[in-house]
Parts: sequence; C-alpha cells; structure tokens
Amino acid sequence: MGMTGHPGMTWQQWQNTVIALLQTYGWHVAHFRPAMNQRGQWRTAVAANGKGWPDIVAIHKERGQLLVAELKTGKGRLTPEQKEWLEYFRLVPGCGVYEWKPDDWDTILGIVQGGR
Repeated sequence: MGMTGHPGMTWQQWQNTVIALLQTYGWHVAHFRPAMNQRGQWRTAVAANGKGWPDIVAIHKERGQLLVAELKTGKGRLTPEQKEWLEYFRLVPGCGVYEWKPDDWDTILGIVQGGR
C-alpha cells in the first residue's frame, strides 16, 4: 500500500516517521542532524570520509541486526558519496542496507518488524 497518500510529506516528516517506526520495534537508532553554519548553509559536522554517511544507522539488540538506510522523498537521488557508503556497508555480513522512500512503506514495515 505504501505511504502514497502523503505526497506533500517533507523529508523531515519522513525521517521522523521512520525513526519512530524503528524505535517502536526495538531498534536503537542514530541520526546526525545538520546545523546551520555562519554562512547560513546547512552542514553536518563530519571528518575523514564522513560525507555521505547514511541517514539512519540502527541496531536491534535482541536480534543482533545492523541496519543502515538512506532516506529519500520525491525524486531524491543518492549522491556518489551516499552510494559509496552503502556499498561499504554491503560488505558487512548480515547488514541490511536500504534506500527508503515513502512508497516503500509496506516493505520497510516488514523489514523493521523482523523480516529481511
């Protein structure tokens, strides 16, 4: 069914929805928010190879599962740095690596509840 009934959903609303869903099902979630710099630009403070770090990194303690997800809305596309990070996470055995959009809701729900 998806969340197609929410065409005006902002990225922030989408992120909040995904984090709430993960936490509801026992996932320990990390997301790093950007801050506005003195030039009025939104930036996330990262060092080394941090550019493109996934939006969501979550661990389910009871299941021993690691999940990373890049969140997109509308016609959002992965940047080269985001693609690279997801490729690296795919090298980790058992790590679930995803690009999630609101239209993927039913699939996301299955993954978060315990499916793969």
